[in-house]
Amino acid sequence: MSAFHQHILPLTITQLALNQIAHIKATKNIPEGYGLRIGVRGSGCSGTSFVLGFDQKKEGDNEYLVEGLPVYIEKKHILYVAGIELDHEDSEEVSGFVFNTNASS
Repeated sequence: MSAFHQHILPLTITQLALNQIAHIKATKNIPEGYGLRIGVRGSGCSGTSFVLGFDQKKEGDNEYLVEGLPVYIEKKHILYVAGIELDHEDSEEVSGFVFNTNASS
């Protein structure tokens, strides 16, 4: 049985974001065995803040494989990230990763 979760990734990661993640992983000495962690922090009055970083798999994570990249999401965060789109923008207003909550299917 595979170590990777057999379900479909609950969010969309654009090709531009995947390219940028691969570039960061290759140039910032991210250790082998680390994957992309997607999660949330807080959900109070100011809304939900999405979290993105490189990390190792932990107990309680769902693990997905996206174009060879392990993606880890804590089970308790699945409902918060379901349906969002992770993208990367480089414009005058925004430079970096963005979480689009109104992504179309």
